[in-house]
Amino acid sequence: MTPWQPLTQAEQLTDIVRESFEQPIIIFKHSTSCSISAAAKAKIERQWADSNLDDAKLYYLDLLRFRPISNEIAEKFSIRHESPQLLVIQNGECRYDASHMSIRLSDVKEAVS
Repeated sequence: MTPWQPLTQAEQLTDIVRESFEQPIIIFKHSTSCSISAAAKAKIERQWADSNLDDAKLYYLDLLRFRPISNEIAEKFSIRHESPQLLVIQNGECRYDASHMSIRLSDVKEAVS
């Protein structure tokens, strides 16, 4: 089971930055109308149990419902918006990002090690 935490309010970004000093934070930006995004989400869910990322907190952002939050993420962490997109936030900064079929939990594990 993937431990998704819904990201639904811009105020949560302040908490994410704070939490990122204690543990890696993963944000998955998902477009519910995109088949590539659905495939990327399914891949994360399939691979999560074997990813050894138990110390990371995993946030899920529904882009269609919360697009302004996605825009704020792009601005706050100086990254270009893509969809689907996976970001790793550590020590208040985006340390890794991948989009589309380049999203691999093995790469995320390497980035947070």
